[in-house]
Amino acid sequence: MRGAKSAKWVAGAIVIALSATACGGGDDSGNKGAGQDGGTFRLGITEPVAIDPYNSQESEGQLVTDNLFTGLYEPTADGQVIPTLATSKKVSADGKTWTFTIKKDTKFSNGEAVDAESFIRGWNRVAQKTAASDVAYHMAGIEGFEDVQSGKAKTLTGLSAPDPYTLQVKLSAPDFEFYIKTTHTVFSPVPKVAGDAKNKAYNEAPIGNGPFKIQGRWEHNKSITLVRNDSFGGTKAHLAKVQIDILNSANGSTLEYQGFESGQYNWARMPTPQLPAAKAKYDPQGEWLDVDTNGMNFLLPITDNGPLKTVKARQAVSYAIDRDAIIKGVFQGMQTKSTTILPPVFKDVYQKDLCVSCVKQDKAKAKQLAKEGGLKPGTTIELGYNTGAGHEEWIQAVKQQLESVLGVKVKATGKPFAELLADQQKPKASGAYRFAWGADYPTPDNFLFPLLDTASINKDANGKVTGDNRGRYSNKAFDDLLAKARATQDQAGRNDLYKQAEKVALDDQALIPLWNRTQLRLADTKKFKNVKMDFHENPTLAEISLK
Repeated sequence: MRGAKSAKWVAGAIVIALSATACGGGDDSGNKGAGQDGGTFRLGITEPVAIDPYNSQESEGQLVTDNLFTGLYEPTADGQVIPTLATSKKVSADGKTWTFTIKKDTKFSNGEAVDAESFIRGWNRVAQKTAASDVAYHMAGIEGFEDVQSGKAKTLTGLSAPDPYTLQVKLSAPDFEFYIKTTHTVFSPVPKVAGDAKNKAYNEAPIGNGPFKIQGRWEHNKSITLVRNDSFGGTKAHLAKVQIDILNSANGSTLEYQGFESGQYNWARMPTPQLPAAKAKYDPQGEWLDVDTNGMNFLLPITDNGPLKTVKARQAVSYAIDRDAIIKGVFQGMQTKSTTILPPVFKDVYQKDLCVSCVKQDKAKAKQLAKEGGLKPGTTIELGYNTGAGHEEWIQAVKQQLESVLGVKVKATGKPFAELLADQQKPKASGAYRFAWGADYPTPDNFLFPLLDTASINKDANGKVTGDNRGRYSNKAFDDLLAKARATQDQAGRNDLYKQAEKVALDDQALIPLWNRTQLRLADTKKFKNVKMDFHENPTLAEISLK
């Protein structure tokens, strides 16, 4: 998921944690079983990029979209993929044709039936060139995608409905994990009223088929209100209302924390300096959540322009960073160092210390590589990050280390999250960005393909990057390994190819790993039951109930 704003993409995220552990949040007995219906759950976020499935992308937007829409499958917090509207699936022997049977008699909140055509309508809407969707690349494997993206066609030739409740998907290349990808909200069905992707009325008040529906419309930079959808085709939500305040991006995490302390909010992130005090106060009360997720934190180097264009320059930056010192001094030991692109929760593919430059700071090697890579003393490196999410302290630490070790000048610029994402897309972007990623769906492919495959750069005619490969990394050997993995039906064989691809990317220092993602939250477990973190590092709104 593109960067969740908090110490999430922080480009993203999620709790795939096939081995995710939650510490705190105590009172297990109080979280078992459903409680009473009703009540209003309150929390704060910063302004989303979008809440319409066609472009919903980061954690804030996904929080809303996930609860307004239900697709074929969904990921559980521990990384399992379970059916929601799909009652069956079948894949051809060559991995190129998928057939899904859709649950009958479910409806959108306006009463319209959810059927195969509503899925086809939603997917075509995303793929169209005029949508300019940042997340359309998730559909890149569907037959006809390139023609729709280029404007040559209006609809995906790979989609058909043999009958009202059967959806057939033909792919341009084999993909034995395609059904897993459909857990992303971009694959949501939409009603006829949705119209084209740039339908402002629908963009700001989407009509969905999820456990909640929007009350009124998205009040930009102010609020979003969700209410229980009593016509939902699955297990009904218990909460009557979810009140989401949109906070100032400059100090959002601080406002969330203050809101929790005052009783205004029932869920909160925290500014990094407050973590020790917050844990000391709320952990004994059972209101502290500490979850190892499937997210990763990186520096995103721009590889086709600017001072980090060469592999050795990027390696020099990585060697110059003292991750251990930052974790100890800034995060008070509440993060763990990352030496991979794929998170440790992917146990079958995890290759500890694959990023050799990440293991330990080496000033001498950093200086030598900088010299060989053309990164001269005095060079200015742009370092972009998003404000209001607790990143300022560690960004300053990285800035000081790079300047001290390499003799460069680091220009650290903080901006609201949406502006940071827009900067990454610009044709002449250079330097590095604070970047994080949490899986949209539980497979290594969801790290490797979006972030590093050439197809995920997706430049428009002006050179703007519209995919999630914001670093513009391109290596044919890497691309070929991923394509081969998708065409491999055997899981063990697929995992071996993922491992080979990750090594190619880290040999090129395509990303600069920093630390694994441990997400810390405050949760009001005194008033509510089942307040947990979902796959996307958001509260499990559809499961929460009053005590």
